[in-house]
Amino acid sequence: MKFTETNLSGVYIVELERHEDERGWFARAWCREEFVANGLPSDLVQCNLSHNAQRGTLRGLHFQIAPYSETKLVRCVAGAAYDMALDLRPDSPTFKQSFAAELSAANGVALFLPQGFAHGFQTLVDNTTLFYQMSVPYTPEAVDGVRWNDFAFNLEWPIADPIVCARDSAFPDFIS
Repeated sequence: MKFTETNLSGVYIVELERHEDERGWFARAWCREEFVANGLPSDLVQCNLSHNAQRGTLRGLHFQIAPYSETKLVRCVAGAAYDMALDLRPDSPTFKQSFAAELSAANGVALFLPQGFAHGFQTLVDNTTLFYQMSVPYTPEAVDGVRWNDFAFNLEWPIADPIVCARDSAFPDFIS
């Protein structure tokens, strides 16, 4: 795997190193030793799938509050998505800044987000599925989020008029 740090401290693009032959390719998608060697948390305890039937579906921006804050490794296993990390660490020099990347089944790229980040994505094609590896179990009472179009963040999404659930549209204005 190849680890490239983004403009947000602690957020990494994780690329597959494919070994190809006439049959196709093989790549390691997770290796505790490689994460440790790159100074990244390696305790992942839960895996989740998010399937989205329609292009333009937007989920997020979600996080869990302390002490249930999550580290996430997110990969697209079918279709393509525009994946967003938003720094919500008040003491961070990149507080309220974002990073986004296209994750797709074709490119095999994953996004690593440490604790303190909100996460969201917008599907770029129909029938897109994302695979999450999480550092802590889902805790319903710790779930929170910020609105995908909150002016405090000036986020840009690739598809206008997204499909958004009522809960994600109802997050209050962010106040720092």
